[in-house]
Amino acid sequence: MAAAMIATLDAHAQAALVRSGEVAPTMLVEAAIERIEKIDPVVNAVSHRAFDHALEAARSVDGTAPMAGVPYLLKASLEYPGFPMLSGSRTRTGATGKVRYPFTARLDAAGLIPSGMSTMPEFGLIGTGEALLYGPTRNPWDLARSSGGSSSGAAVAVAAGMVPFATGSDGGGSIRIPASHCGIIGFKPSRGWNLRARGASLADDLLTSDGLYGRTMRDTIWAARFLRPQSGETKSTDTLRVAVSLKGLDGLQPDPALAEVIGKAAALCETLGWRVEPCEPPIDRGALSRAFDVLWSYGGGDVVDLCRARLAAQADALLEPWTLGLARRRDGMTADDLAAALGAIAEIDGSLDAFWQQYDVVLSPVTSSTPPPLGVLAPDREFEALWRDHFRHVNYTQVQNMAGYPGLSLPLFMASDGLPAGAMFWTRHGGDDLLLALGAALEEAQPWADRRPPTGDLI
Repeated sequence: MAAAMIATLDAHAQAALVRSGEVAPTMLVEAAIERIEKIDPVVNAVSHRAFDHALEAARSVDGTAPMAGVPYLLKASLEYPGFPMLSGSRTRTGATGKVRYPFTARLDAAGLIPSGMSTMPEFGLIGTGEALLYGPTRNPWDLARSSGGSSSGAAVAVAAGMVPFATGSDGGGSIRIPASHCGIIGFKPSRGWNLRARGASLADDLLTSDGLYGRTMRDTIWAARFLRPQSGETKSTDTLRVAVSLKGLDGLQPDPALAEVIGKAAALCETLGWRVEPCEPPIDRGALSRAFDVLWSYGGGDVVDLCRARLAAQADALLEPWTLGLARRRDGMTADDLAAALGAIAEIDGSLDAFWQQYDVVLSPVTSSTPPPLGVLAPDREFEALWRDHFRHVNYTQVQNMAGYPGLSLPLFMASDGLPAGAMFWTRHGGDDLLLALGAALEEAQPWADRRPPTGDLI
């Protein structure tokens, strides 16, 4: 079977070829290698090619494993023994993974084959894939546009059919934003609903969830359940109550093209018999916007502190201007600012208690616009202007990270400018299976698997 044909298949279909004996596991890996070599020079989504490792692993994989032989990419911030650990930063040259955390150990147990690592922005601190280390990761729908961030290369690789799976992590929208920009599914699980993917960290454990990108809901559902340490309650989607929310954390509405996509998604939900109505969740947007400002600035500051301790005077020359700007912003904050941020986050659940009695899920945009041109969010822009433009663009996804809620970006409709624009559904903590069932119902009503980016012309 040709690589081009294998590339059209999701992970389940590729695994079925191995189980049936139609192809050897090495053939799936060889097809991924061929695709990466053909397409990656155009989109710049793969930061490390581990082809020899992948072929060797495929030759010895347990053929009874559920995803035996299926290739995938690791995000550049995820530690894997023997693989680089660059995290998109020039400060990490030469760093190599040594630890296999439960998350990647579980992927190994599934028979998945790590075939390389994807690109990402420096330490995942910005919502675009334009790291100075790699150069821009290009959107497969329009090579002059951003692919989103921080799981940039992962989303591009799956959207372009290089691999059926790629790992992503989401600390402020980093799974959902690239998924929206690249036209694939992006699922962020509830806090604590994925196996540990890295060492303990206050910021990571509070904000970040990990998962696998896929193009189909059956792949997404399998990955979410396979990688979780616990089970959830499944709720019927027959009578869902959907609140449509268009306000970002800045209190503003999205661009008309995004509002139109959400309107179409709402109308589609109504055709399934769900009750759909506009209703803004009663959260203190101003307080939560300030809270995320504090946490993100502290995160950037912590990175700079660690790099300066390790590299001394070299650190500032190697770190990106955006990262250094976050540290300067952190330096102007006080302990009371941090306490207020944590207090605002602690109030989210209580403020939504009555809301969740009336609604099951919220439907909102993922970003305020379709993918911006490359350079608009580049990390070497003047900091204050970049801060303003960045958090105007990405101001819908942070609430779910702060509250620990699950979120799901679905590629239901293209925007009027011909670019992808995800529709995001989110709900209370632990409602993961409800979102996954909702996604399956919407995929059946409005299939998207055959919608391929122009990069598909290279297949």
